[in-house]
Amino acid sequence: MSTKVLWASLAVLQLVVAYARHGVKTGRSVSCKEDMEYLHNGICCVKCEAGQYVQTPCTETGKKGTCEECDYGTFTEHANGLKQCIKCTQCPPDQEIVRRCSHTQDTLCQCKPGRYCHPDEACEICKKCSRCNSDEEVVKNCTSTSNTECKKRQGKSSPDADTALTAGLTLFFVVLFLGLVIFIFIFWKKKWRTADSNSFKPGYISVSKTHSTNPSTYVNIYKPQGKEETINLCESNPSSASSSQHNLTDPAEMLPWEDPNIREDVPFPTLIPKNGVESLTACFEFFEELNVDFHNRFFRKLSIEDNKIRSKDHHSHEDRIHYLLAYWVEKKGKEASLNDLLRALLDLNQRRTAETIMDNAVKKGYYELESFSLGDD
Repeated sequence: MSTKVLWASLAVLQLVVAYARHGVKTGRSVSCKEDMEYLHNGICCVKCEAGQYVQTPCTETGKKGTCEECDYGTFTEHANGLKQCIKCTQCPPDQEIVRRCSHTQDTLCQCKPGRYCHPDEACEICKKCSRCNSDEEVVKNCTSTSNTECKKRQGKSSPDADTALTAGLTLFFVVLFLGLVIFIFIFWKKKWRTADSNSFKPGYISVSKTHSTNPSTYVNIYKPQGKEETINLCESNPSSASSSQHNLTDPAEMLPWEDPNIREDVPFPTLIPKNGVESLTACFEFFEELNVDFHNRFFRKLSIEDNKIRSKDHHSHEDRIHYLLAYWVEKKGKEASLNDLLRALLDLNQRRTAETIMDNAVKKGYYELESFSLGDD
């Protein structure tokens, strides 16, 4: 009896081993060649080539389904079993395109000149390249992936000697400038005295008009005794004024800067970009001159949320401006304009800063003036 039980146990054991080796494979037990096949409904299909995607999967193991080429603006870099291609990357405003997207490669971007981003960091925004101090020299120039490297200069002269030389030259030019100012003042003073002595003769009367709300004529009368007095003749009507003018000389001409018709509210010119949004982003560095006290008010003028503004407080002064302006451009899209930024500065009474930015944008060749008018004379 024990022999029969033993043989029965061996038979069951063989059946279990055979089932484990040759039994029915489930979806989880199927193993496909990783680099060549992909799993679909429990069978291994051959992958589509790079630049393609799977339109219709296979129905037999080891076969290839229907593959289609990626549409424009999408790609697949390797053999794959994807149902759709991957969308190409769009370079941010502070980066430029190194390699355009193709069916088999994604877009390759890098920071624009003057900015960098380390390869091992997430390039949310490119950082501005550092500049070496006056007592340093450049060891390695800034690239798109590394910052400028500097080292102390190995000069022969000591810092104290350099400081003394600088102070001496500064003092020399200050004295020279003051001497020139005094010389010009004395020269013009003598010239004015000579002109006065030639014009104010006995019996000579000079008339000059000054601008006021109540027009009147001021008459300087030079008497033979050497005394001078000013008489205010109120012009009550044209007849009385004209009757007294036959004894007077012609009114002196008004100085240009006394002209009441000169307008201070000069219209701000309109700028036209030469290269679209690239011209706008190239001008971001000019906004680093904006007074720090006006930063938050300026960005609120651009309708940037307070939470967004505060989220960049940990960045440096320059990077914070560049990031928020880049965010504004992305938010506005094609409607983004340097003229809008300058109008925001004008609303904050920062006209001088706006004019400086405008001048730099035109001088650098990023923009040109559309029109500029001083108004009617």
